[in-house]
Amino acid sequence: MTVIHAENALLPDGLAHKVRVVFSATGIESVERDAAPQPGDERHRFLLPAMANLHSHAFQHAMAGLAERRGPGADSFWSWRTEMYRIALSMAPDQVEAVAAHLYMEMLEAGFCRVGEFHYLHHDRDGSSYADPAEMAERIGAASAQTGIALTLLPVFYAHSGFGGAEPADGQRRFIHTVDAFETLMGRARTIVAALPGGVLGVAPHSLRAVTAQELGEVLPLAQGGPIHIHVAEQVKEVEDCVEWSGLRPVEWLFEHAAPDARWCLIHATHMTDAETTRMARSGAIAGLCPITEANLGDGVFPAPAFLEAGGAFGVGSDSNILISLTEELRTLEYSQRLLRRARNVVAEPGQSTGTNLFQRTTTGGAQALGSVSGIAAGHPADLITLDLTSVDYLPGERVLDHFIFAKGIGVDSVWVSGSKKVEGGRHRNRSVIVEQFSRAMKALAG
Repeated sequence: MTVIHAENALLPDGLAHKVRVVFSATGIESVERDAAPQPGDERHRFLLPAMANLHSHAFQHAMAGLAERRGPGADSFWSWRTEMYRIALSMAPDQVEAVAAHLYMEMLEAGFCRVGEFHYLHHDRDGSSYADPAEMAERIGAASAQTGIALTLLPVFYAHSGFGGAEPADGQRRFIHTVDAFETLMGRARTIVAALPGGVLGVAPHSLRAVTAQELGEVLPLAQGGPIHIHVAEQVKEVEDCVEWSGLRPVEWLFEHAAPDARWCLIHATHMTDAETTRMARSGAIAGLCPITEANLGDGVFPAPAFLEAGGAFGVGSDSNILISLTEELRTLEYSQRLLRRARNVVAEPGQSTGTNLFQRTTTGGAQALGSVSGIAAGHPADLITLDLTSVDYLPGERVLDHFIFAKGIGVDSVWVSGSKKVEGGRHRNRSVIVEQFSRAMKALAG
């Protein structure tokens, strides 16, 4: 049993003072407001619910910073993808595990408690299946277990290189499945997830480029009530190609043929009409926004004001994992809206703290997208973070989240996942071992 006494805590209904939280591995047992600290309480200045990172490709962490040189022609998402394929074709299972563990350690140190692993690096380097078809999924599960981050595993069905069932490209050979082979993988994935504390299994048809309508209909039931994630409308070319294939835009096609609801997370959904934006918001589907990656790849800017006005919910993910920062994801999301609209405090209600609004929305939306719940409340998982306010001890509690997200001086101090402390003093408890494993893997890849 652990007891935290916090001078300030962000509860589901807003900021509260002098909060005492009692929790264990089974969850939060009680939350008391206006409480005096008791002997033995762990005392902190500011307590928050930890956040879910709803979209990750762990293996891409190995290529962070390696695609930042301009080619002989114009660079774009599609030229970046060529470099991504090169990295994907080079990695062995033990290297994937080491890279994923380093990534998940960084996520925990940033204040994330759960990761949605959009996992599509399935096969051996030549495209053949491993003896265990879930070999790579096992490595993702092992990285989760080593670091202590909660895992929502989203095995990706990927069969084609373009709309209408185009033959897959050679660079995609480690990703490709038939529906029957994918069903076998999902069966093994259930065993992997069942062995992990708080493990959740969903399914991820990669995109409308990568699955046919028939395959989509066959793959969705394999989620068995779990989350459903899909890339959609990330690039203008993707939208144009979808219209050429079907006469409909990607989000439009999805709602006409698959009826997304609150179990769905539409990743990126950047290029939508007003009608698509409203329809998505009202469906209950979560917008899976990846602001750092979307900026890095030049994707575009999500239509946040219209989406929120229609009642939409969103969360954030680190996607390509070029930089792991909870605050940078939220700051980039807000700043992209400001630059596009030449306005300030866009993702907020009148009179409301932008930092608090961003944090509350993304925490709630991210948990929903990954089949979990969030918030400092009795009965919820004890997924918590505390902040280090040493250098800003003059700040009133109402200003802390704005400062945390938009300024310097506040870092993550401690992180608990399911009641177990994984980060203390801003450092993961197994940092040295994980960094050494990662360093060996990256030297081998560089060689």
